[in-house]
Amino acid sequence: MAILELSHLKKYYATQKAVDDVSFSIEPGQIFGLLGPNGAGKTTLLRMITGIFYPDEGSIVFDGKKFDPENDIQKIGYMPEERGLYKKMKIGDQAMFLARLKGLSHSEALQKIKYWFERLEMQSWWDKKVEDLSKGMSQKLQFVITVLHEPKLIILDEPFSGLDPVNANLIKDQIFELASRGSTVIFSTHRMEQVEEICDQIALINLGKKVLDGKVAAIRQQYKEHLYEIKIDQPASQIGACDIFEPVNLAENKMIVRINDAYTGNDLLRYFLDKNIQVAHFGEILPSLNEIFIRLVHGTSAVTRSFHNI
Repeated sequence: MAILELSHLKKYYATQKAVDDVSFSIEPGQIFGLLGPNGAGKTTLLRMITGIFYPDEGSIVFDGKKFDPENDIQKIGYMPEERGLYKKMKIGDQAMFLARLKGLSHSEALQKIKYWFERLEMQSWWDKKVEDLSKGMSQKLQFVITVLHEPKLIILDEPFSGLDPVNANLIKDQIFELASRGSTVIFSTHRMEQVEEICDQIALINLGKKVLDGKVAAIRQQYKEHLYEIKIDQPASQIGACDIFEPVNLAENKMIVRINDAYTGNDLLRYFLDKNIQVAHFGEILPSLNEIFIRLVHGTSAVTRSFHNI
């Protein structure tokens, strides 16, 4: 059973259709990527999922029943892109205050705050004020406040903004662990490489409409262009076109080719082996989510790619 089901959601502002008939579902324990360019409608969609906005049309089912913002909000952790911390308040006091608002007792809150502060190397921060923190440090605090009440659904809007690579990896590891323990994560960002690394499934929103959703691996297969990257033991310029493939990009002993419809990757590899050409590297090139995103949003497709480091 899905933890969250959105059916034909619509939200209008005057004449603007911020969200226009969007439907998708998310399974428990999934890390789900919500993608789209600026102004696509992602934030409006997240605000409806958290009960901040009510949809003009459509329905939301959460944890098997109609979404009830007043009661279900305790089961949701929301980390918005616009941070909501009290700058003059001490960090420990702020974490305690917000944990109590989520229904935790003082002793429960203290135990969980200490646990998360230790996990994210924040033990010495208790008496600091938010105004004394860097953007990355504030981001770690916001993450802790979002997850410490162990919500069933965790919504993270640009969670890695301002984090250095070490702390970004630290937060990423916690996201994986939370999902492995049963929490469902909605991860909203415009950073496609992060989505490709983290998410099981995605939905792409553009101009208020859903233009794509599904498993990341299946989507990359769906939009592949039958391109292969090959490294051989002789100049690539000596290899001409044939019935099996046509060259797309040649450089020294590396080449990118597109196989013709009647053939497979096995046929391509056999062609080189039958000609006694030693193959040092052979692999299919699947489009990145960034390439698919650009193709769907801007209507362009990159047919010539740079060579990977091989």
